[in-house]
Amino acid sequence: MPRAIPAVRRASDPEDAEKGRQLIEDVRLLGRILGEVIREQEGADTFELIERIRQLSVAYRLKHDAGAGEKLDALLKSLSDLQTVRVIRAFSYFSHLANTAEDRHMVRRREYHEQLGHVREGSLAMTFKRLAGNGIPAADIAETLARSYISPVLTAHPSEVQRQSILRAERSIANLMEQRDGLRTEGGRADNEALLRARVTQLWQTRMLRLSTLTVADEIENALSYYGITFLRQIPRLYREVERALPGHEIASFFRMGTWIGGDRDGNPNVSAATLRAALARQSETALRFYLAEAHELGAELSISATISPITPEMHALAARSPDHDEHREDEPYRRALTGIYARLAATLTALTGTEAPRQAVAPQAPYASAGELLTDLQVIEASLRSHHAQALVAPRLAPLMRAVQVFGFHLATVDLRQSSDRHEQVVAELLQVARIEPDYRALPEAARRELLLRLLNDARPLRVRAAAYSELTLGELAIFETAAEMLARYGREALRHYIISHTEDVSDLLEVLLLQKETGLMHGALDGDARYALIVVPLFETIGDLRNAAAIMRAFYAVPGIAAMVQRSGGEQDVMLGYSDSNKDGGFFTSNWELYRSGTALVELFDELRRAHSITLRLFHGRGGTVGRGGGPSYQAILAQPPGTVNGQLRLTEQGEVIASKYAHPEIGRGNLETLVAATLEATLLNRTQNAPPVFLEAARIISEASMAAYRKLVYETPGFTDYFFAATPIREIAELHIGSRPASRKATRDIADLRAIPWGFSWGQCRVALPGWYGFGSAIQTYLGSDARQRKERLVLLRRMHEEWPFLRALLSNLDMVLAKTDLAIAARYVELVEDKPLGRRLFAAIQAEWELTSDALALITGEKRRLASNPSLARSIEHRFPYIDPLNHLQVELMRRYRAHRGGAPVDERLRNGIHLSINGVAAGLRNTG
Repeated sequence: MPRAIPAVRRASDPEDAEKGRQLIEDVRLLGRILGEVIREQEGADTFELIERIRQLSVAYRLKHDAGAGEKLDALLKSLSDLQTVRVIRAFSYFSHLANTAEDRHMVRRREYHEQLGHVREGSLAMTFKRLAGNGIPAADIAETLARSYISPVLTAHPSEVQRQSILRAERSIANLMEQRDGLRTEGGRADNEALLRARVTQLWQTRMLRLSTLTVADEIENALSYYGITFLRQIPRLYREVERALPGHEIASFFRMGTWIGGDRDGNPNVSAATLRAALARQSETALRFYLAEAHELGAELSISATISPITPEMHALAARSPDHDEHREDEPYRRALTGIYARLAATLTALTGTEAPRQAVAPQAPYASAGELLTDLQVIEASLRSHHAQALVAPRLAPLMRAVQVFGFHLATVDLRQSSDRHEQVVAELLQVARIEPDYRALPEAARRELLLRLLNDARPLRVRAAAYSELTLGELAIFETAAEMLARYGREALRHYIISHTEDVSDLLEVLLLQKETGLMHGALDGDARYALIVVPLFETIGDLRNAAAIMRAFYAVPGIAAMVQRSGGEQDVMLGYSDSNKDGGFFTSNWELYRSGTALVELFDELRRAHSITLRLFHGRGGTVGRGGGPSYQAILAQPPGTVNGQLRLTEQGEVIASKYAHPEIGRGNLETLVAATLEATLLNRTQNAPPVFLEAARIISEASMAAYRKLVYETPGFTDYFFAATPIREIAELHIGSRPASRKATRDIADLRAIPWGFSWGQCRVALPGWYGFGSAIQTYLGSDARQRKERLVLLRRMHEEWPFLRALLSNLDMVLAKTDLAIAARYVELVEDKPLGRRLFAAIQAEWELTSDALALITGEKRRLASNPSLARSIEHRFPYIDPLNHLQVELMRRYRAHRGGAPVDERLRNGIHLSINGVAAGLRNTG
């Protein structure tokens, strides 16, 4: 059996108990209602079975009752398929409801501390306090923001397992729990509980699983739901907080949203020019319908009469242009003007999306040509209100609307285009072959490719031959570029900015995309002339080898004649994307983080030269996932842990999977997470500019990285039978069947770990509670680094502890490692090993994993001095303590159902309840662990 896990810090002291009291009350309330609904819907026998399982799991997990664990195991194995599904649904929904209660408690504690005047780490208030304490003037902060670009980018990777129907019901429950805090009468609380019961009943009677695979259109709608909940209102509130902190300074629009959904073609054959067109149309519709609703509400609020308060000449002209000639509003210029604005917005909605506005009471008007025109009209209203003592009417709705128009425009979010470099290579090769320029481009060495591509970029003539027959691939890829040009003209410059090249391995990968832009009208002029391009060419460096070569590739790219000048003419921005997921799958947890750090440092050195010579700004784009193994973890610490100079006001990072819902499904929590990105960016830019790590730290990290990667690759890539073990001891096969994304789980139809996407790789290890990508190799690396010599061991341990104390990189890394280990459970993981048919292989590999886990746990305790998991994170410790007894049965039942399901393969037809039960357990475990994607 696995060694006992170091206990998670218990929330047992009186202060901790009081902090958690309201949370526990909320969880008990929701748990009681869920139990009553189950008793009503499924009968007393099912309720009592679930309650018995709950009691045994709590006794085993919290009271360490081994006898309870044995009884629990026997009981779960004895359940029928139907009973199992009911139990899984119950514990899954409990995890969902516990998440809702935790989110509410998080907001409650934040409000409590704000009332006391406390400022929290990662908040704008704390950041502005620190900046002031370091003597940084408000003017410098405003100037930094004016040249900043901060953008979270939502992606549709296949790890978001929740249905929108479930999410909507949970949002209703969250709203009711928030209202409950303000209720003081017995009748009011009873009515509230009745509404909660209705929503929990809705949940119980709602199908948790999708019947069919998500389409790209579904993914677009899922992402858009967060704009109505959070982004459209909370981002303007974020700007308002910055304006309050920097009074008298104009605050530029530095914070914008990005998305990959509808434009990410890498490995997804379902994304095309049509989906790009559909994505931008739906985004535009979302923004415009929001503006229409706000303009309508403003019309109701600005009932000011010109007979009482004068207006500016510009305001008079705006009102005079309105088609509203109702005599009842003759003296109400603001209402008349807003009727005209509404009419023009309605026309814009129809012109851009083909849909109709909800209200059409006046004659049709000309659509706005740009969001700038709309903003100008709103600014006329603002100026008139301010000039005649009505400035109090600006802040509630007009100012947030103006900021929304500045940030979201008519496009809502910038859509990134992404494709794999090998696809570009195929397209270019075909174009050159048909044009009889080069019969076999793909056979050319890199130097010859560069020479040919440079010659073509300097040639004004197109490559395509009229009436020639091209492959479906080439036509599809060119259609994307052509549609991008059309969408830019339609929705504005911010609609599309970046073209990301997956698997960038050399300079030709970048030049090929520039050539395709030239071929489709996105690049104008010749490279040796006055060329400009529309889309920033963004290399994505993913593997360990790619990260190590990143700076050299970019240096060679900018050495190509004409490139630096063209980038400067096109805006002087260069994004470089760093891949956390594949680098982890390639080299393991520590090495991935270390090579990302080194790559960032090398890129900054290069772009410092390019900034001085050509005024080119570097922006790193962090491809982070939900799990720590994919770059997840707290954003604030992650940003501050970046190498000095790598942030510099520029930040893009992906938000993926369950993390999107946990961060942005609640508006207040969403605003807090958005604040954190701005706060960390300001601190990293203005406070951490010159804090280079000492060489001795870097050398220690290098040695640890080498040993960590060797240990990781020895297990994953060099151990015979590891692939068989992985496919047997995790639910990877079942996850591939679950309808949780529009993209396949593997790049190729093989079982090769190298071809498996990093997301299902990490997702599978999280489900079986091993979370291997988030820690494996670290323990062996520290053991190797410390060595066996007593004196050396003592000296190096002192250094490691100093590194943890002084170096944000290592401090953040070990904090994430602590969280991962706290969420692992090798006793449960051992149950999954029973599914491995080759028993000696299963025992041998699990023993290796267990031994490395113990080494890693010991190494972490040795460096930090903390014997218990999450000793420095009591809130997460409380969360884990209370939720794990409800996740454990899901894991046990998942194993049992996988055993039954796999036994049917190749034999009798499988009972659909088996498959559904497995997929329900995957949903429940993901909800319980939260950062699984």
